[in-house]
Amino acid sequence: MKKIPPDLENSFKTFLDQNAVSKQIQIGYQKWLRYYLDFCQKYSFVQSDQNSLDHFIKKLKEKKQTDKQQSQAAQAIELYYKLIAEKEHIEQSVENQREVLSEKNEQYKTTRADWSSVYNKLSSEISLRHYSPKNLRAYRGWVRQFQAFTKSKDPRLLTGSEAREFLTFLAKKKKVSASSQNQAFHGLLFLYKHILKNDFSELEGVVRVKRKPYIPVVLSREEIDKVIASLKYPYDLVVKLLYGCGLRISEGLKLRVQDFNEVVIIYLDLQIWTVKSYRLIVIR
Repeated sequence: MKKIPPDLENSFKTFLDQNAVSKQIQIGYQKWLRYYLDFCQKYSFVQSDQNSLDHFIKKLKEKKQTDKQQSQAAQAIELYYKLIAEKEHIEQSVENQREVLSEKNEQYKTTRADWSSVYNKLSSEISLRHYSPKNLRAYRGWVRQFQAFTKSKDPRLLTGSEAREFLTFLAKKKKVSASSQNQAFHGLLFLYKHILKNDFSELEGVVRVKRKPYIPVVLSREEIDKVIASLKYPYDLVVKLLYGCGLRISEGLKLRVQDFNEVVIIYLDLQIWTVKSYRLIVIR
């Protein structure tokens, strides 16, 4: 005897529960469904054809089944027909939705789409969050590269897979540094989250650039003395301030009179140099 396919059996059980059929009666209904499927296979009837039910009940009469058994079998098969009808309705609804989405996607361009609205929104979102102009320039630069990588695909069609492929491309083909790839990642994250309002979770498998160990170059005291000795005034003074105070170049060049609380006297040798521009007395 033909067995009920597992997926149909589970669906039929769930359908019987939804229609408040008791567990005891469910056992009988499942038996009659199994008999019906076997009957359809044996006598070449279409299982979803409701006209086959009359032939099935007629066969039950020939098998000397009681009126009660015939009635229960008819109820079971009618519920089976309802289940099939609901499934077909759901499948048709899903197919209609796919067709609508397909027609909608045809309106979008897979290449050479206009990204001007993306850049306008990017500037607005950056300004809204009070990010620095450097952030805007960096993010805009990575978005432009991403646009070129996707061949100006319509932003509404972008998914996380394009971002994953772009980041992997930067690592494998472009050979960018770890910091550059990390900056590109944050630029795309901002694009997807705040501009496209899209999911950015499909990043498994991205090839990440390994950070190279940074070994600073440090000059010895003798080498520093040689550098300073080869400099002329006032450049030597700036270098001494950088070296002695641990300043950056920009900090040393931006020093003004108001940056000093009092006259600074540095005892180095025995010669006196007066720097009027800084009002600083340096004793060498």
